[in-house]
Amino acid sequence: MKYGFIIDNRKCIGCHACTTACKSEHDVPVGVNRTWVKQVEKGEFPHTRRLFSVMRCNHCTDAPCVEICPVEALYIRDDGIVDFDKNRCIGCKSCMQACPYDALYIDPNNHTAAKCNYCAHRIDIGLEPACVNVCPEHAIISGDMDDPNSEISTLLGRNQVSVRKAAKGTNPNLFYIDGDEASLNPMVTEKSDSYFWSAQVRGVGHYAKAAEKMAYSNGDVVDALMQANQQAVEAGEVAKNGTTKSIDLLMGKPRRIYDAPDKGVLWGWEVSGYVLTKAISAGAFLLMFLAMITGWAELNTTTQWWGIGIGLAFLGATGILLIMDLDRPDRFLNVLLRPQWNSWLVRGGYTITVYGGLLTLAGVLLFLGVTAGQTLVWTLTAVFAVITAIYTAFLFAQAKGRDFWQSPSLAMHMLVHAFMAGAAIFTLVALIAPAAVGWSNLLKNVMIVAIAFNLLTVLFELTTTHPTVEAKRVVKMITKGRYRNRFYFGAILLGNILPLVLAIFMGSNALVLAVAGALVLIGIYITEHIWVEAPQKIQLV
Repeated sequence: MKYGFIIDNRKCIGCHACTTACKSEHDVPVGVNRTWVKQVEKGEFPHTRRLFSVMRCNHCTDAPCVEICPVEALYIRDDGIVDFDKNRCIGCKSCMQACPYDALYIDPNNHTAAKCNYCAHRIDIGLEPACVNVCPEHAIISGDMDDPNSEISTLLGRNQVSVRKAAKGTNPNLFYIDGDEASLNPMVTEKSDSYFWSAQVRGVGHYAKAAEKMAYSNGDVVDALMQANQQAVEAGEVAKNGTTKSIDLLMGKPRRIYDAPDKGVLWGWEVSGYVLTKAISAGAFLLMFLAMITGWAELNTTTQWWGIGIGLAFLGATGILLIMDLDRPDRFLNVLLRPQWNSWLVRGGYTITVYGGLLTLAGVLLFLGVTAGQTLVWTLTAVFAVITAIYTAFLFAQAKGRDFWQSPSLAMHMLVHAFMAGAAIFTLVALIAPAAVGWSNLLKNVMIVAIAFNLLTVLFELTTTHPTVEAKRVVKMITKGRYRNRFYFGAILLGNILPLVLAIFMGSNALVLAVAGALVLIGIYITEHIWVEAPQKIQLV
């Protein structure tokens, strides 16, 4: 048994009855939707067409939201329905990043994730979903696709159907008859907070914030085009010939005229901050481990106490930032006590816990003066320090909705940042604690080599051919669009080039090296903030 949906676009009239029935059935709050109707206009007058596409959860066979959910709040039933348990959800928003179809939202009332669940409570008593019952044109068809006698099975066998984002490999079970690329592909049209007859609220749940209403006083089309033109200019998306997208509206370019509100940036400064703090924590110990195994610098007791203390302090800050980012921080222990082991959020949580335990053990051995077994403990700690530094790359890779995060070099990117952060934090420590023999020289050399590797990694990430339009658009935003100043002047010049020059030519001066270290930390945060935020600016629907 496998339930699915067919949306017959030959019949849909865009009445929104499915949307209102869904809201009524599930008491869905204003500002969020489980089912909605996206409307797109295409063609050139007088040969124009309006497209209606019902959007909702695709109840994927290989649902990425289920894989990434750390607490099994999302699960696949035996009948193929992807359901959720709001009583387990911690509000981490990972499922929203993983879903390529933007089908999930954070309920502003209970601060947990929610989505279309195929009206599972109705299915269990032999009824059809509310949207199917209310549709006046029978444009929404539900049923068991494995039953050869069901209507949905017959329609799938007799009609050519299409799905959204088949390349994602999610095997969606929502099919469209007469689906149009202009409506099903989000990159064909631009999402907006304002349409010709409506203004919408942007940001729901964790980042719920009312956007400035951009309703037009008299609905004048010229004013609307001027607004669209300004938005295009601000986004840095002026065409090479100087013609903006607003002019394309008059020339028949498909345009979105009605859609659900945008959810905004889901993972904000807390995530960027925790990537930095765990890089410092991991990097501080890795620097000491490097000194121990190579003998390039003396590793005295004072340095060890500083390294272990920094590791524990910034690991604690990492945990605090992780909890702050949850919409249900009261349930944060569910990650450890009710884990779903396929999720890298769970694996990362346990990695951080074990790393913290090993750091504590190393500190206890140092306090007691025990040297037996120290090499083994330090080696294990270093292994978990590396995993702590890079596990977020694998978490981002599970977020299939964000193409830019699927970069194979993201793990190297984060490991290099750990060495940069470790060297940088110790340059600041050197101002208040005398450095051991050879330690300043080690910090300078590690910083130089790590910055060089970081520049090469960033260059690789941005210049390697990206397979999707979405990923290419993120690169364009970073290098030519809204993030270009922060990237070139903040991340590259301030956070890499200037520290590199200072370390090479004036690195023997402790104060100058500390300034270089401070700039490195600032540059890492700016880089991570761009890498976290920019992909979330890409529309998924």
